[in-house]
Amino acid sequence: MATIEVRLLGAFKVKVDGKPVPEEAWRRRRAAEVVKILALEQNHRLHREQIMDALWPDLAPEAAAANLRKAIHYARKALGSQDAISSLGGVAELGAESDVSVDSIVFETAARAALKSYDQVSIERAAELYVGELLPDDRYELWVTAARERLRALALQTLKSVSRWEQVLEIDPADEDAHRALIHQALENGDRTRAVRQFEMLRQRLRMDLGMGPDPQSVRLYERALAGEDEAANGIQRVRILLARAFVQLNNGQLDLADQNANEARQFAVNNGLSIEYNEATALQSMISSLRGRWRDLFRAEFAEAVQRPNEIAARVFDAHLCVIEYHVLGPDGHEGMVEYANELHLIASASGSLQGEGIAEFLAGESELFSGRIASARQHLQAAVDLLERAGATAAQVFAIQRLAECVTASDDQERARRLLHHGLGLARSSQLAPHLVVRMHEGMVRTGAGSSARAAIRAGEEDLAGQLYCRPCSIGFRLASATALAELGHVGLSQKQLALADDIAAMWPDGFWHAAVIEARGVLGRARGDEAEAARLSVEAADRYADLDRPRDEVRCRLQAASGRPPTSASPQTKRRRPTPVAAEAS
Repeated sequence: MATIEVRLLGAFKVKVDGKPVPEEAWRRRRAAEVVKILALEQNHRLHREQIMDALWPDLAPEAAAANLRKAIHYARKALGSQDAISSLGGVAELGAESDVSVDSIVFETAARAALKSYDQVSIERAAELYVGELLPDDRYELWVTAARERLRALALQTLKSVSRWEQVLEIDPADEDAHRALIHQALENGDRTRAVRQFEMLRQRLRMDLGMGPDPQSVRLYERALAGEDEAANGIQRVRILLARAFVQLNNGQLDLADQNANEARQFAVNNGLSIEYNEATALQSMISSLRGRWRDLFRAEFAEAVQRPNEIAARVFDAHLCVIEYHVLGPDGHEGMVEYANELHLIASASGSLQGEGIAEFLAGESELFSGRIASARQHLQAAVDLLERAGATAAQVFAIQRLAECVTASDDQERARRLLHHGLGLARSSQLAPHLVVRMHEGMVRTGAGSSARAAIRAGEEDLAGQLYCRPCSIGFRLASATALAELGHVGLSQKQLALADDIAAMWPDGFWHAAVIEARGVLGRARGDEAEAARLSVEAADRYADLDRPRDEVRCRLQAASGRPPTSASPQTKRRRPTPVAAEAS
């Protein structure tokens, strides 16, 4: 009996009778995908229509069937035998007459049995079988998503059961249990330096991924690591303790304590030239003041002081506030009165001759005009902001302005210019110290300016760019929602659901406001893609009402049009796939 060994974990490899199938044999991508799809099945069998739906969801049955026949032909050729894949009674099967072994199935079977037995040796052996992510080269294909997530969760459970914490972090870099276990392990071994370094990795990852700080238990371990150390040599660590405590207190609603610790950390950072810690402390204080409804007063005072300082120091202040500006104007209070506020700041900057200050003021005014639906005025302000900030060398603020200017240009139906702006902005974003916040914003714009296959390509490019990179999860909400909407309109319901779930989690960080309305709108688009027109219309109306409360007329009108123009599902003719009609792509907000 012939043997077929398929490797899906970490990479796609195949051996037939012990001999590797050469890479060039898989030049036909669809042939390889047919083998992968069949290998993923427990019995390696699947109905032909299911394979067609996975690989060619938008084609008519005859065209999809022809493509499948061709793919199976090339797969058999790669595997060296006509018998390698059978196709009888509408069912395709891998190795019906062969002994087939698939590493992902071997791992899953072993891991579930080992965890059920509670035998540590068996769990260790099972853990060693997970050698990498399932089919990493097919990361964005819907047909592999569920299996990948299932195996990832099982791998984490297995590794945690045998305290393989470093491997846990390779899979989930934000797992606080793993970080904390390694900090504790380092302390038990008397390695304070390693404990401090591990805590810093945890703090940075949580801040970027979740917009939060470590929990109190982790902070106490960090303080233990620093106990008895020379105070002068550990000033930075003391500042980081203050910041970690402040994040915990902010998350617990202890705003006074959070503000006290953030202020102490900021003063120390100013006195000792710690720019990163200064930015974190300033951003924390800005967020606290926003929650208290006092952000404008705080920023006005800091703005007036910053425009008197050299460009480098002013940029540090403004950069620390950029994300909080967005948090504030997209929150429940919206952008009401922001144009007048921006004009006030412009006068302060002009009096001091600060190009950077003027650019920030123009950005605020332009963003507010955009949200209010006054596109021509917004475009003038934002173009002025881009020019001023470029002259001042304020890269991060310039990228923010480019993002909004591209939205204005998109609203004027000049998609090509918008894409040029965004590509330029992406280059600037990558060179900025705020790259984790900025790069994902540029990818959001590229998805919104795309349509059809170009939107899907923009989503793929964004995911590939972000893979393995440290990026700000709260800043990624726009990319997630743009991707969810585009994928729903393309009929990729499962992938859309995944992106929407990520966006929904991030929206919970805001008390209310624009992002909550945008999530509801995306749910409506997804409902329409599923064919549930009544639910889609209801969600569109709800989103429109929320946009109206926030004085965002363009978004409100778009949602009301979506609610009014919903079409009932049509019966599929024998010549066409059963696909629900999709709405016209939503205008970028």
